[in-house]
Amino acid sequence: MTTPDPRPAGTDPTVGVPAGERPSPPPVTGAGPDGPAPAPAKQRHTGRTIGRTLALSLLVFVTVVLVLFVVFNTQTVEISLVFGEVQAPLVVALLIAAALGGAVVGLLDALMTVRGRRRSR
Repeated sequence: MTTPDPRPAGTDPTVGVPAGERPSPPPVTGAGPDGPAPAPAKQRHTGRTIGRTLALSLLVFVTVVLVLFVVFNTQTVEISLVFGEVQAPLVVALLIAAALGGAVVGLLDALMTVRGRRRSR
């Protein structure tokens, strides 16, 4: 014959029970009632995505403006060089200037990378 439990409902039933008589807790397996826990989802880097989208949009915009500028400036111009003068279409002069500008930026970027002053991404 058993006696009723004098503790109020909702309290820990192992309080006051000697350590040898306490029931062992169930083993922790990492699986929940619905099966194993799902793997954590990969976090999206929204800031990086927005930055890349803006950079791509700016690149497309500048490219379209440059193409329109070149198309509307087709006349022949005289280009003064250090060693002489040359007549060429304005389109060629603009493309050469753009290529030289890109080369200067690329060289400066390479120089900064070699010197170690560029931030790592």
